[in-house]
Amino acid sequence: MIDLNKARENMVRDQLMPRGINDPRVLAAMRKVPRHRFMEEALWGEAYGDYPVPIGERQTISQPYIVALMTQALELKGQKKVLEIGTGSGYQAAILAELSRKVYSIERIRSLFLRARKIFDELKYFNIVLKVYDGTLGWPEESPFDAIIVTAASPDIPAPLLEQLAPKGRMVIPVGDRYSQTLKKITRTDEGFEEEDLGGVRFVSLIGEHGWKD
Repeated sequence: MIDLNKARENMVRDQLMPRGINDPRVLAAMRKVPRHRFMEEALWGEAYGDYPVPIGERQTISQPYIVALMTQALELKGQKKVLEIGTGSGYQAAILAELSRKVYSIERIRSLFLRARKIFDELKYFNIVLKVYDGTLGWPEESPFDAIIVTAASPDIPAPLLEQLAPKGRMVIPVGDRYSQTLKKITRTDEGFEEEDLGGVRFVSLIGEHGWKD
């Protein structure tokens, strides 16, 4: 029987720290959140491997390193308000919930939304608000957001999400075609938006009005 707590600690030590994940708050969240709870019990033995794992509906729970990289890039400090596009398994939202005041997460697929809500309630993540909606439109009535994270690949950066980013806010989003993307960090400045490339990634497609058409 695998020791899941030890596997989680090994994940942080062997996968994250050697690759430049050094924000102590991000490392603490990755140590704390039980990634295995966000996947089927039959797959718990794979929960802390260095790869994505299928969660049904042609979606995946992202590789731990990518979750940590995207989270670290948001530079969350204090009582921040975060928007997540693509709840999926719910794991990324739980990591964000450890580091921010409130997380607003949008999921397109109702079955994933319902499963994530159940897990959040079981783990007592009551600072995560969910809805089923087109994530490319954002959540305008709750904007602006200090940070926005998009966990699916978009052909371009959706304009509504840029509009909903607070001054000095940061967005992390994979941009490219359906097969390979560049992870981009967008920072809103007084002059406009600054872009930084964080490397090559591969995500499922972002479906919606300002993303890919299904």
